[in-house]
Amino acid sequence: MRRFLTACAVAALMPFAATAQDDLGEALQTDWDAHLQGLYEHFHANPELSFMEVETAARMASELRAAGYDVTEEVGRTGVVGVLENGPGPVIMMRADMDGLPMREDTPVDYISTATGPDRMGNEFPIMHACAHDTHMTALVGSARWMANNRDAWSGTLVLIAQPAEEVGLGAYAMLSDGLYERFPTPDAVVSHHTWGYMPAGQVRYVPGFAMANVDTVDLYIRGVGSHGASPHLGKDPVVMGAQVVMGLQTLVSRELSPFETGVVTVGAFNSGTKHNIISDEAHLQITVRSYTDEVRAQLLEGIERVANGVAMAAGMPDDLMPRMEIDEVYTPAVYNDPALSNRAGSVLEARFGDAVDTASPVTGGEDFSRYGRTEDDVPIFMFWVGGSPQEVWDEYAARGQTPPANHSPFFYPDAEGSVSVAAEGMTAIALDLFENGVPGAAQ
Repeated sequence: MRRFLTACAVAALMPFAATAQDDLGEALQTDWDAHLQGLYEHFHANPELSFMEVETAARMASELRAAGYDVTEEVGRTGVVGVLENGPGPVIMMRADMDGLPMREDTPVDYISTATGPDRMGNEFPIMHACAHDTHMTALVGSARWMANNRDAWSGTLVLIAQPAEEVGLGAYAMLSDGLYERFPTPDAVVSHHTWGYMPAGQVRYVPGFAMANVDTVDLYIRGVGSHGASPHLGKDPVVMGAQVVMGLQTLVSRELSPFETGVVTVGAFNSGTKHNIISDEAHLQITVRSYTDEVRAQLLEGIERVANGVAMAAGMPDDLMPRMEIDEVYTPAVYNDPALSNRAGSVLEARFGDAVDTASPVTGGEDFSRYGRTEDDVPIFMFWVGGSPQEVWDEYAARGQTPPANHSPFFYPDAEGSVSVAAEGMTAIALDLFENGVPGAAQ
């Protein structure tokens, strides 16, 4: 099957022998019509869940091999790395993520996903590309093909990665732990993009500095003493203590953080007990914590534990029944777009797309793309956002004063051509500039 896919990709590549003199946007449009549209529809209709992207990874590997890259598979379980050495110069890495989400798609597209499949724990789910990773992969392939067919336009080493498991925040960690920066050329800069349904297609946004947040997942277990619901004085009610903890946590941001710092502490689930008239002996709070700086992150996590312990002490709980707090060891760090790289890349985007480009405010969503800049190599990274909402959908909802369905919605489908073409052109243009002028701040 892989040999067959490779042969098909080679055949599809042949009409796209663009020369360096061809306009980049026009060449990518030609490739969309000849190859990329079909590739996008294939990815959209055949999503796979995190760390289960076996067929997706095989197709990405096939596409990159057909374009002339030296490809390594199974990096970080299902990750793919393609390397194209093209003379002296910087090492530029571009990244796309591959995994879908456990959701049943409800969109009007002809190539709707009806896929089902297991997650990494063996649970079966319907699957869709509700976060537009299908556009990310297609754009990376489009850029890969243009760069390979126009080697006289640049000099250096291009490294492309198809990353697994972004949706569970583990894929970048897995690839880096598997020697991404040791087994392959260490990048001087890493560039990526994200299709964003909260903007109409054709728009581009970027944020120098902190762009997305640290994401911590916290499980807090409030211990109590069970008793009959009719005799609450004979027990220690963890539901009451848990409720006090929930309210106390609201002060961590409003009363302990500077007004100029950003933090979010949200209790997403509160579970305790089994019956109306039984006081349980434990309550389980599931909490998401968002921040930008490491200092604020530490302050919020310490604060959760302090508030929980204070409530338990006030209720008279003994030391051996203090709350137990578990923090996921592998968290998602904040995306910090290197300011100098951001300014250079932003200028490149503005030169190509004009008034469609603007800076934006940071968001408190998370993206494990951040990890590529959080190693001892101190590599500068840059991620930009590409509008994904089809213009007609955007206009329809705007007329009603509503926001259209966007990322992680079963009703979200991007303007595939608009988002892929802008993303591929933007990433390629940024890479060409970095190859020609070097990475800002790097030793030349």
